[in-house]
Amino acid sequence: MADLGFDGKVAIVTGAAGGLGRQHALLLAERGARVVVNDTGGTVGGDGGSDEPAAQVAAEIMAAGGEAVADSNSVATPEGGRAIVDTAVDSFGRVDIVVNNAGILADKTFQNMTADLLNPVVDVHLKGAFHVGQPAWGLMREQRYGRIVNTSSSSGILGNFGQSNYGAAKMGLVGMTRVLAAEGARYGIKVNAIAPVARTRMTEDLLGAVGTYVDPAEVAPTVVLLCHEDCPISGEVLSVGGGRVARFFIGMTEGWYQPGHTPEGVRDHIDEARDTSSFTIPEGTADEFALLARLFGIED
Repeated sequence: MADLGFDGKVAIVTGAAGGLGRQHALLLAERGARVVVNDTGGTVGGDGGSDEPAAQVAAEIMAAGGEAVADSNSVATPEGGRAIVDTAVDSFGRVDIVVNNAGILADKTFQNMTADLLNPVVDVHLKGAFHVGQPAWGLMREQRYGRIVNTSSSSGILGNFGQSNYGAAKMGLVGMTRVLAAEGARYGIKVNAIAPVARTRMTEDLLGAVGTYVDPAEVAPTVVLLCHEDCPISGEVLSVGGGRVARFFIGMTEGWYQPGHTPEGVRDHIDEARDTSSFTIPEGTADEFALLARLFGIED
C-alpha cells in the first residue's frame, strides 16, 4: 500500500515547539504537509513567552526541505485562536488539519485548588481547542474536508491525584471530540483524540521508570494517520505510547432494571448495575435511548 502523504494539505499544530507537538509537526512536514508551528514559547506553567522556540522548529522543517511558518499566538483566547488560523490561511491559503496539542500544568490537590489555577489550564487545553478549532471548522465545512486531533489524557479519562483542573479539561476534550465527530460526518470532517504517554517537559517528573521507554516520537505516527485523508475512524480516543496503540472506549453495562424502584433497591442491586460481564459500546446517545426503549417495550 502507498505511504501516507500530505501533498497540498495544510496543518496547524499547537504547542509545537517541543515534546509531542514538535514531533507531530516534523513528521507531518516530512510527509509533505505545510505546517503552522504554533507555540507561545512559555513555561510549563504558562508564564512568559518568546517567538524563538516556534521559529526554531519552523526553521528545522524548512532546512529539511519542508514548508512551515512559525506562529506565537496564544490558544487561550478567541482572538489568539483566530489569529493562528489566519496565519495558516495567509501563508498557505487553507486549513486541512488541526492538532490541538498546546498545554500547561498547574497541579494542586482539590483542597488547595483555586480559580487562578483552574482557569488558565481550562483556557489552554479545553477552550484552546475550541478557539482554534471553531474558525478552522468553518473552513473545513466549506471545503467538505478536515481532520482534527485533540490531545486528551489518562489523567482525565482515568483520573490522577492532584490534577482536578487538568483532568477536567482533558475529559472535556473527549466530549468535544465525540460531538464534533457526529457534527462533522456529513462534511467529510473526522475528529479523534489521543491520550499520549510520552516523556516531555510536562511529564518528566511523573513517569518514573516508564519514562525511559516513551519517547514522544512514538506518538507522532498515530497522529499522522488520524490527520490523513485515509483515516478510518472518527470520534475515538486512542492511548498511544512507547510503540503501543490501543483504544479507550466508553462502555455501558446491561444494568439492573426495576420500574418504581427505591433507593434501597439501588443499594441492593448496585453490583448487578455495575457488572461488566455484559456490556455494549454506544456510539452515541441514540444507542442508550434505544436500549431504554427496548426495556420499556417501545417498538422501533
